[in-house]
Amino acid sequence: MAGFVLKNATIATMAGGVPAYGLIENAAMVAEDGKIVWVGADADLPAHLQSLPQEDLEGRLVTPALIDCHTHIVAGGNRAREFEMRLEGASYEEIARAGGGIVSTVRATRQADEDTLLASALARVDHLIAEGVSTVEIKSGYGLDMETELRMLSTARAIATQRDIRVRTSFLGAHAVPAEYKDQPDAYIDEVCIPALEAAHAQGLADAVDGFCEGIAFTPAQIERVFVKARALGLPVKLHAEQLSNLGGAVLAARYDALSADHLEYLDEAGVVAMKDAGCVAVMLPGAFYTLRETQMPPIDLFRKHHVPMAVATDCNPGSSPVTSLLLSMNMACTLFRMTPEEALAGATREAAWALGLPDSGTIETGKLAELAVWNVAHPAELSYRIGYNPLARRIVGDLS
Repeated sequence: MAGFVLKNATIATMAGGVPAYGLIENAAMVAEDGKIVWVGADADLPAHLQSLPQEDLEGRLVTPALIDCHTHIVAGGNRAREFEMRLEGASYEEIARAGGGIVSTVRATRQADEDTLLASALARVDHLIAEGVSTVEIKSGYGLDMETELRMLSTARAIATQRDIRVRTSFLGAHAVPAEYKDQPDAYIDEVCIPALEAAHAQGLADAVDGFCEGIAFTPAQIERVFVKARALGLPVKLHAEQLSNLGGAVLAARYDALSADHLEYLDEAGVVAMKDAGCVAVMLPGAFYTLRETQMPPIDLFRKHHVPMAVATDCNPGSSPVTSLLLSMNMACTLFRMTPEEALAGATREAAWALGLPDSGTIETGKLAELAVWNVAHPAELSYRIGYNPLARRIVGDLS
């Protein structure tokens, strides 16, 4: 893989510290063999690197490529009618208990073959790529049987063969109780979820294990049985926690050294402290908050107080967050959750990388992967400021091709 030099750029390294955004003006960056080997002031570019192919960016902003660390992008059908029902007054919980919600997507996903699932997922992935995304996390969880859960994960893996994007998969068998196990969640965990997890691991289809800890899904005790199996298989865990109530899911996730706990609108300070002690990333999902017209915001000030890193993701899914724009999610994180533009950009780069266990990504530093986004903007705050506007000039993954 050839090396290259980017010159005459404004670079937001997102490496933390001072100045804000890790901003370097009049900057240059050098990559060789797909990795960053030097970044600094244009005038300080080492002589031995100046023979590499160079591209003048004419002052454009360079950031790490964006990372969408929480999606359900492989799914069958849509839930537009449920959108109407919510506008007519039905709550998310009421729809779910009446056989809608996640279970309705399960029906559509079970009926879809892998080619159908792949085609619809690629259309959504293309929207993310067009906004500078280089890595996407994709969950299962709309199969809730052995065959469909594995088909979803296989489809997610296939996306990386069809597009120049890195895919991380999460097994989400503990997402909801399917109709055939109604009122039998423990039997579902024992007879379907855990065996499907074992099969996914045996086939190399799962990078992590997730669950939904909520009154309409699974209790902490039920989720813990899944986490025990994940630990035995050597897989890291994540958790949908405290979205609609506080069942102590984030504390459970922290006890199992989870990569992240996600949603977290009802999290209390004890949960925040537990996450801090475990090094667990808090993933903000403002698209779901917006779509469901929630009013309970996640405890942003407590995350700041206790220095819990905050990631931002689309939560792209058919029901509660039909969002395929990470830039819009960053704007929502600022306008709805009062995150700063710097926190939002860090959340879609540096912190998102940590939420996926990817220390080689998320910042522009020596030794990191050369996964970059070049923007037609003067300052990184513009990426969160604009609504419905995509200023991406180009995405660079490894080389300039």
